[in-house]
This record gives sequence, C-alpha cells and structure tokens, in this order.
Amino acid sequence: MISQPSRHCTVELQALPSRIGQVRRIVSAQLRYWHLDPLIDHAALGVTELLTNVHRHAEPDKVCTVEIELLLDRLTISVHDHDPHLPVVRDAEPFATSGRGLAMVAAVSASWGVRPQGDAGKIVWFSLPAPSPAVALPAYPVYGAAAEYAPARSAVAG
Repeated sequence: MISQPSRHCTVELQALPSRIGQVRRIVSAQLRYWHLDPLIDHAALGVTELLTNVHRHAEPDKVCTVEIELLLDRLTISVHDHDPHLPVVRDAEPFATSGRGLAMVAAVSASWGVRPQGDAGKIVWFSLPAPSPAVALPAYPVYGAAAEYAPARSAVAG
C-alpha cells in the first residue's frame, strides 16, 4: 500500500540558455514546496546538465519536457527530447570546458539512465534519495481554504 501519493511536476520548453536558468529556478521552487531543500543543489545541477545537453546536441529541435516526480523516498528528474541519438559519458580532457555533464549527473545522483523512445526521441533521467520527511508531506493545499478549517488542537488542563 502506498501511504502518500506521487508528487509530480512537468515543464515543457525549448532548451535555450535563458530557459535553462528559469527551469532550474522552477525545480528549486518545487523542491522547496515539497520540503526537499537538501536536494536542491544536486537536482538543479543535474537538470542544468541535461538541458545543456539538449541545447548543444538535440536534433531536429530543442523542444523538451522536464518531469519531476517524488514517489515515496525517491525524487526522479527526467528530460525527454526528440533526438533518438543516445548520450554517451565521455572522458573529458583535464582542461576541456565541456564534456563532463553526464559524469557530473552520475556523480551527484543515486542512479541515472536513458530510455530510448524510438523515433520519438529519448528520456534521460536521474534520481536522488529523498529524506524521510518527504514521506510525511502535507496533503495538497485546498485553494480558498481558510486557516479556521485546520483541525482543532485539544487543550490539556494541567
């Protein structure tokens, strides 16, 4: 039995440098909302590297979808683009200014991988272990609900 529902967020964008920064801020804000502040740095680095790869390498276009999903104790971030060519982890030269993106994703994540989607492209993903407070997240807020609808606390005489 799953005690908490999945938390899910999707952003569709064209992977341009200006948009990559915006998505990094969206991911950070979403993780703050889910009370996953300790994961922000690694998640932001990972999504930046994956989106930079789309910007530099994806053909025929730079359109992609970023998906963030929290399921129990695991946060997974994935990027789906339309290029069927699979990425390769490279050994970058010591003074090279690029070529380390996937190695960095592997270094900061618990796991990562690629799911080919045939002619529809591919999905590159990575996961991070979520701290235990994430399992006990509050329910989604009810829009328009006022504070008086919160459960009443019982007073203890003493």
